Amino acid sequence: MIPIDKVKKIVDRYNSLEKELSSGEFDPKKFAQKSKEYSSLKDIINTAKEFLNFEKNKKELKNLINDKSNDKDMISLAQIELDSAELKKAKQEKELKIFLLPKDKDDEKNAIVEIRAGTGGLEATLFVSDLFRMYEKVCSKKRWDMEIINISKSDAGGFKEVIFSVKGDNIYSYLKYESGVHRVQRVPSTEAQGRVHTSAATVAILPEAEDVDVKINETDLRIDVFRSSGPGGQSVNTTDSAVRVTHIPTGVVVTQQDEKSQHKNKSKALKILRARLYEMEKSKKEKERSSDRKNQIGTGDRSERIRTYNFPQGRVTDHRINLTLHKLEEFLNGEIHQEINESLRLKDQDLKLKNLA
Repeated sequence: MIPIDKVKKIVDRYNSLEKELSSGEFDPKKFAQKSKEYSSLKDIINTAKEFLNFEKNKKELKNLINDKSNDKDMISLAQIELDSAELKKAKQEKELKIFLLPKDKDDEKNAIVEIRAGTGGLEATLFVSDLFRMYEKVCSKKRWDMEIINISKSDAGGFKEVIFSVKGDNIYSYLKYESGVHRVQRVPSTEAQGRVHTSAATVAILPEAEDVDVKINETDLRIDVFRSSGPGGQSVNTTDSAVRVTHIPTGVVVTQQDEKSQHKNKSKALKILRARLYEMEKSKKEKERSSDRKNQIGTGDRSERIRTYNFPQGRVTDHRINLTLHKLEEFLNGEIHQEINESLRLKDQDLKLKNLA
């Protein structure tokens, strides 16, 4: 049962914001923030008001039902209306609980995605390229902006590592469920016996951190420059454009050499470093708050096996919710990625609701 005072606070806050925004008497610097909060409350306000009016309506309908002077048809209609209101109230209560769940302040952030080959040798690098193309298609369908930060190619034509950023609305809230170990089962093109091999890739989704989120002192950094060793245009091996940034207190190292400009490489490296440091701090706080982070989906745990892509059977299985879809090709084309994502969100909400209770 939701405490009535919490629901009343939703209505009171909505009314207060509506009055403030319509009057024009507010701090212009806080307008965007308050306008956003008002829009969020607008989605739930009717549900909140109906929920608060339930007891009053219930009392009136009970009086009609218990009044023997009323004819049978009126009593029957009142009973039907009461039963319908009871069912509606249960649905409203769930909606309000979800709305009142603690919000992840990072959900609205852009994201940095890191995909790395795991066990499986060259076959794992080919799988990394498959995952990268899948995310490219998901971003394209959602009209998100995607920017490559770093790519390291393998001898097989795949990728040892791909790092890219994604910009748009509520990016992290969607992509965070992709963090973990992705496993592929298929027959490699080099396999003469037709045996199925298992390979893996690790996906890390980092909320893009701003300067205000992570303060990095220049004195904590060691910056080394060297000549690029991979594809990168005519300047490869002729200028010291590649950059290696080491954060001395944590030992985190970021190397960047995709750009011809040393300045651009340093900028990209610091962007990745900031995101990794922010994730480290966030992970530390979450572990302090909860001894069992498995009570949530999308923990960002890179060691957790989250999904298997089985090519011989044409299926994709998400192990966190025991969901299997025999639509592997469509999934890799980004066509039904939303289907699994929504199932993960619902499961995550259910777990949080249980914890809230």
